[in-house]
Amino acid sequence: MSNSMKKLSSYLHSLSQTPHRLRKRMLATWTPDQEFNQVRHRSGADMKRKLNWYDLVALGVGGMLGVGVFVTTGSVSLHHSGPSVFISYIIAGISALLSSLCYTEFAVQVPVAGGAFSYLRLTFGEFFGYFAGANILMEYVFSNAAVARSFTEYLSIAFGENDPNVWRVEVHGLPKDYNMLDFPAVAVILILTLFLCHSTKESSVLNLIMTVFHVIFFGFIIIAGYCNGSAKNMVNPKGIAPFGVRGVLDGAAIVYFSYIGYDSASTMAEEVKDPFKSLPIGIVGSVLITTLLYCLMSLSLCMMVPYNKISEKASFSIAFLKIGWSWASNLVGAGASLGIVASLLVAMLGQARYLCVIGRARLVPSWLAKVHPSTGTPLNATVFLGICTASIALFTELDIIIELISIGTLLVFYMVANALIYRRYVITGHAPPSHTLFFLFLLSLSAICFSIAWKFKQQWWGLVLFGGFMIAITAFYQHVMLNTTIAQHPQQQQQQQQHWSVPFMPWPPSISIFLNVFLITTLKTLSFQRFGIWACFITIFYVLYGVHNTYEAEEIEMGGVGVVGDEMNSSVHNLQTKVEIQVY
Repeated sequence: MSNSMKKLSSYLHSLSQTPHRLRKRMLATWTPDQEFNQVRHRSGADMKRKLNWYDLVALGVGGMLGVGVFVTTGSVSLHHSGPSVFISYIIAGISALLSSLCYTEFAVQVPVAGGAFSYLRLTFGEFFGYFAGANILMEYVFSNAAVARSFTEYLSIAFGENDPNVWRVEVHGLPKDYNMLDFPAVAVILILTLFLCHSTKESSVLNLIMTVFHVIFFGFIIIAGYCNGSAKNMVNPKGIAPFGVRGVLDGAAIVYFSYIGYDSASTMAEEVKDPFKSLPIGIVGSVLITTLLYCLMSLSLCMMVPYNKISEKASFSIAFLKIGWSWASNLVGAGASLGIVASLLVAMLGQARYLCVIGRARLVPSWLAKVHPSTGTPLNATVFLGICTASIALFTELDIIIELISIGTLLVFYMVANALIYRRYVITGHAPPSHTLFFLFLLSLSAICFSIAWKFKQQWWGLVLFGGFMIAITAFYQHVMLNTTIAQHPQQQQQQQQHWSVPFMPWPPSISIFLNVFLITTLKTLSFQRFGIWACFITIFYVLYGVHNTYEAEEIEMGGVGVVGDEMNSSVHNLQTKVEIQVY
């Protein structure tokens, strides 16, 4: 029998055992010690720890200060929030801050490069981690391709061109939305891929320089707006909130997507010199700085031009034209292009780390997990995703799937917030799992009911009822868990306070869950249909490939090193200190 026939026969035999392997692997979890040592070593060489807290702040700010604020602010001001768009940014910033707190605690306790994938695999099992990782990768690749195409548009504006397609090549015969070839977008992606392959530290320095210039550029827009604007435009013609509270909240759901990118800093955990100090400062600090800049930017725009005269597209450029600063329009195009490059650099840095760690888990081919011994970077993952992103950016106009990206990202943030509560009280605190799972179910249910009542404009008492129910069950759960964990494990509570953790638990992740559900329900029905197709595709891939690869690697090759389900939960706290010792 030929070698290929043997492989086919072996694969068919594996498929026949799919139900058994799914039972063994779907909820299989790892301890932090295993994740940090055994799994990480599958990459061969270690990633080099060269980053400081200010590198993480620059990476977080650079990842968020991309094209989002230039695209969303004008549209939201005109159609949803009016001059109160800055309040929408504050609300969205609070939601992003709560999610970033959840990421930070996980990143400090488990300083590996996998981000949400690693956090959920440690807490809820292999399939949940894989599902989150696949959605984050999808968001990275497609959004990077879209942002790269926007780079071409803004760069053309910087050179005085009014047609955004002037530097693209139209190919007749290809379907619409796929027939404008964007070679500048491909070029910038490939150049950044080469930078990222060379060194993380040098890439971080490049990002730091670009981010500093970008912040200076933001400062120019803010100061110019305040100097040339008028406070009267904030209340004319229909007041500060012409569309009411509903308009402000709907606007917050839209501008929230300008914050996507703060999770990139958490994926750099393996390359930080002092993760316990640097990660909280880097992740939380970048969200706070970005929120402040977004609020000042939106205020500047609304002071320059009354909200009903703001242009939906290229709003900042048109605003400068209306106040007589035509030269500043070209400057805005150049500054936006620089911000897009910085945002791309950070996002491509993060996506390679996600894929590298997923490869370590054997859920994708293991060669994607290899770290180059001399550069200390995940070379194969970086090149593979760079080529994928460039290929998509060459052909595809991605407006049709932007909401698909959004729903996948919000779902991952929702899952991470759930995982933090479960890990803090069940895995670490040893509370009964049923109590926490029931609380999480009621919390999600109240958020869904509140969001439906809001979406379909039901009676106000429904909002009060479901919102009050959420507050009541969270307060009751906090009281029960506080008494349970302190009574059973007082020493563990004292030890936990020695390292950074989310304060006022369980309120921050509970509010994050509530807000993420609310923002998801604001999306269009079509986005749910497209997400359903994507979810089916990645699930089929897991059933046909991932589960068999991980089963053979973990259950057979390693003799069942992976601990399944509740068996892992009883041993996590004994191994926690090993991670802290070996980080250095």
